[in-house]
Amino acid sequence: MQSRFRSDRRLTVRMTVTMFLLGLLYVAFVAALIVLLKSWLLVVVLVAAMFVAQFWFSDRIAMFAMRGRVVEREEYPELHAVVDRLCAIADMPKPVVAVSEMDMPNAFATGRNADHAVVCVTTGLLRRLEPAELEGVLAHELSHVAHKDVAVITIASFLGVIAGLIVRFAFYSQLFGGGRRDQNTAAVFAAVMGVSAAVYAISFLLIRALSRYRELAADRAAALLTGRPSALASALTKVSGDIARIPTKDLRTAQAFNAFYFTPAAGKEPGIERFFSTHPSLEQRLDQLGRISAELGEAATPGKG
Repeated sequence: MQSRFRSDRRLTVRMTVTMFLLGLLYVAFVAALIVLLKSWLLVVVLVAAMFVAQFWFSDRIAMFAMRGRVVEREEYPELHAVVDRLCAIADMPKPVVAVSEMDMPNAFATGRNADHAVVCVTTGLLRRLEPAELEGVLAHELSHVAHKDVAVITIASFLGVIAGLIVRFAFYSQLFGGGRRDQNTAAVFAAVMGVSAAVYAISFLLIRALSRYRELAADRAAALLTGRPSALASALTKVSGDIARIPTKDLRTAQAFNAFYFTPAAGKEPGIERFFSTHPSLEQRLDQLGRISAELGEAATPGKG
């Protein structure tokens, strides 16, 4: 079912191109592993099993990692009311609503499609935001579901995860068992490690580029749906400022899921790292919302609440 979130052709094109390139990379990666390991059945079965597991259980994995739990309307009536209203406006199925008992203010959406989606907010976010700001954040997350980029980023991340795991496996196998291996085995392991590292690096860059654009697309869609880009800008400013004050050591566990967050769990605005970031800079996001606010003739100034 088509939602009323404004379609974004540039996002669709970017997702299609990214998936096509990653698909080619995926085929080349599996072929290289088959040649190197000389067991096509083992490679195909393992890779296919892990792909199915990540695609079908990505929402549960994310919820478990972020200590999220499904909440009913009786427990969080205001949160459910906002989600209900946005889903009615957007004409889309209501996702499962969850809350994570974390002080870090943030939110994320996950799930393989609109009928199996979860939108989760932290208690830190609920405590800090005004109703209009919360609405903007939730609209942002719902747009990820409507645009199907949650499923795309989950699938796209799979290849990098597999390649990263193989690099670690090869590294530790060589580290702890290198003395007992002959030169041919060592050469195969080195080749597997090299191919996996290259695949990981390429998929990492492709996914990061897509992720940065999809966040801008979600901001734009949320601002247009709610008609209040200034409220979303205010939420961005508030959340980013509060996260920046959290010690980096306390953010490390959460940083593995940055690609899914409303705002990355980063202690500071990135410098050169912005080219490898999952999100555009706060300045870019506020500038875009400022332009949308001007187009809509909104009276409030973005970022000022």
